[in-house]
Amino acid sequence: MKSTAVEQKKIFAQGICFDKLFLIFVIGSIFGVYYEQILTFVTNYIRYGTILWESRQGVIYGPFSPIYGAGAVLMTYVLASKQRKWYQTFLAGALLGGSFEYMVSFLQETFVGTVSWDYSKQFLNIHGRTTIPIMMAWGALSLFFVKIVYPFLSRQIEKIPYRFGKMMTLILVIYLSLDMLISWSALIRQTFRRNGFEPFTVVGEFFDRYFPDDFLKQYFPNMVPRD
Repeated sequence: MKSTAVEQKKIFAQGICFDKLFLIFVIGSIFGVYYEQILTFVTNYIRYGTILWESRQGVIYGPFSPIYGAGAVLMTYVLASKQRKWYQTFLAGALLGGSFEYMVSFLQETFVGTVSWDYSKQFLNIHGRTTIPIMMAWGALSLFFVKIVYPFLSRQIEKIPYRFGKMMTLILVIYLSLDMLISWSALIRQTFRRNGFEPFTVVGEFFDRYFPDDFLKQYFPNMVPRD
């Protein structure tokens, strides 16, 4: 009884700690999926008058886009952990967002051999991986996140009961770790398959059998091989 009473007095995920950062990662990952799906839906309807609800998941099992989740964590850890003037947050967010987008594009192309976006035909692009206008949008988003979104999320996360929050975080860490491991391993194996490499272990055979190209296309329809 004494231990339970002590835990009830504890504030879950107080301050900028692992538990809070991980839950922000999860929230950002879910938000990113539906943001992109709604944006694609609206854009496609305006341009072509047709309805398209296309997957924008970054993993196979569940509505999660780890890129957005990682972006939310970076904004929290780098920008929200220190008081800055609004224009300093804007500029830091623009550089952080642009650099992160560039790095993710480079890593995806290098290790998976595909691209999910290409800005090479857009104004003031940087190697087709990001653009100056998009970096400005990152800056505005960072300012909005740091001043409005993060304080709200922080308060709500800290209201979660301590024991429940700890258990929920542990379950989500295990689940998403396995989800990302399986999903990205399947994509890497797909790259080897496209390049004509036959599986030389049971792991490769497993991914070829249960995660063929047609299956992966359902979850990553906008991921195309780099020419």
